[in-house]
Amino acid sequence: MKKFWIKKGLLFLLCFVAFGLLIGLLVMGLWNAILPAVLGVKTITFLQALGILLLSKILFGGFKGGSGRFGDRKQEWRKKMQEKFGNMTPEEKEKFKSEWKNRCGSRWNMRGREASDMAE
Repeated sequence: MKKFWIKKGLLFLLCFVAFGLLIGLLVMGLWNAILPAVLGVKTITFLQALGILLLSKILFGGFKGGSGRFGDRKQEWRKKMQEKFGNMTPEEKEKFKSEWKNRCGSRWNMRGREASDMAE
């Protein structure tokens, strides 16, 4: 049974390394094929391409499927706001809406005008 898990771990490691090499080569190839001609930048090496990938991972949290961290936070925020808004009295809701109308200005006023124009 241990041999199975060792083989599976080695296969996973091999696939991970192969995927990294492939993506690094892809970034290097695309960079060197497009950016020097378009922007006049220097060509990059394979290690520089891996560095760019790592930097993009740190800055943007890329290489993730699904909603990722930010999607989860957005859903939590949305639930929290729906709960808050659902617990408000009608007076509090109206006060909240008017406060956002004051903050957002014409954007909210335009929607109100469009709705009133449609009603006429």
